[in-house]
Amino acid sequence: MKQVMVVRTDLKMGKGKIAAQCCHGSIGAYKRTSPEKIKKWENEAYAKVVCKVGSLDELLEIKKQIAQRNISYYLVVDAGRTQIPTSSVTVLGIGPDEDEIIDEVTGDLKLL
Repeated sequence: MKQVMVVRTDLKMGKGKIAAQCCHGSIGAYKRTSPEKIKKWENEAYAKVVCKVGSLDELLEIKKQIAQRNISYYLVVDAGRTQIPTSSVTVLGIGPDEDEIIDEVTGDLKLL
């Protein structure tokens, strides 16, 4: 069981901004996950992985594939108060879910 955060690198966010956006994605996806999956994930050390994509189009394609597999997800849209424009899509939070299921979509992504 794990969660995966997919971060857009084309936005050139700072490290702190990326961390905050990943936190939003993690909590958002967690809230949409079934209690059974949450319990299993909590018993397996709360694994999280952060990967990267180079564009919004890549991020949205991953979201589409995740949604087709009925995996919980959360698309983070920034308020635009600091580094990036309002309504920028920054991160896709995925899961928690079984590693193998998430890896079908994210397994080829590079780590951030």
